[in-house]
Amino acid sequence: MFKKFNAGKVGLFVAGLAFGTAGIKILTSKDAKKVYTGCTAAVLRAKDTVVKTATTVQENAGDILAEAKQINADRAAAEAYVEDEEVAEAEETQTEEAQAE
Repeated sequence: MFKKFNAGKVGLFVAGLAFGTAGIKILTSKDAKKVYTGCTAAVLRAKDTVVKTATTVQENAGDILAEAKQINADRAAAEAYVEDEEVAEAEETQTEEAQAE
């Protein structure tokens, strides 16, 4: 009816229970709480730095996009001006040729 107890397994269980209890006491000690508080403060500082960096990157990306759009608009306007000049010169040449005939 009763099974044989394995002393090794019982010993491991008791050791694990003792280690777990000691671990809980260590993790809830005042010194541990100071470490947790310091780590949490460091994480919050890092978060602030990341947020500031991300904001700066977004602002720069917006500026870059606006400047790129302006460059493309200027280029399109310059190309349109050159095309208009070429058309005007072609018309002028045709008019001069027509008058010469």
